[in-house]
Amino acid sequence: MWKKFCNWLLYKHMGWTKEVTVAHPDKYIICLAPHTSNWDFVLGQLYSGAEGWRINFLMKKEWFFWPLGILFRRLGGIPVWRSKHTSMTDNLARTAMESSTFKLTITPEGTRSPNPNWKKGFYIIAQKAHLPILLYGVDYERKLIQCTRMIEPSGDMEADLREIKLYFKDFRGKHPEKFTIGEL
Repeated sequence: MWKKFCNWLLYKHMGWTKEVTVAHPDKYIICLAPHTSNWDFVLGQLYSGAEGWRINFLMKKEWFFWPLGILFRRLGGIPVWRSKHTSMTDNLARTAMESSTFKLTITPEGTRSPNPNWKKGFYIIAQKAHLPILLYGVDYERKLIQCTRMIEPSGDMEADLREIKLYFKDFRGKHPEKFTIGEL
């Protein structure tokens, strides 16, 4: 019922389309960009609901207040304490290696404001746990959710991040002025 509703709302009512040509293994990280609006979360939840998936996501801990915290955890949310230096990448990589399935979405910008210095945690987790990174772009102008590329971390983080950023260069977020891939 939920899958059918999300499918109707996202694709039929709202007019979004998808172009996904990459196979989804049992374990992966989704690198999602651009992230320029809180509506990206709603869109992501509708998309995963329409596809019948449950995918975890990282979100700043300030959103996990009562009663939203209960809802976000139920949807797969993992709170991030940005002020504390924790070993979150190590913990998530260990969880991924120990689990039979692992699906995690991360927005590398780490904010809805322009940030040329993308966070590298998604790459570090993928490298430590030997996971592929699926590149998901959201284009509000074309109403398109696209995943046509997968990256296996090579260990050359600079080269891989450059390739990842170039994949996202033509996507238009809800607020395009808030998105940048920075200098390459």
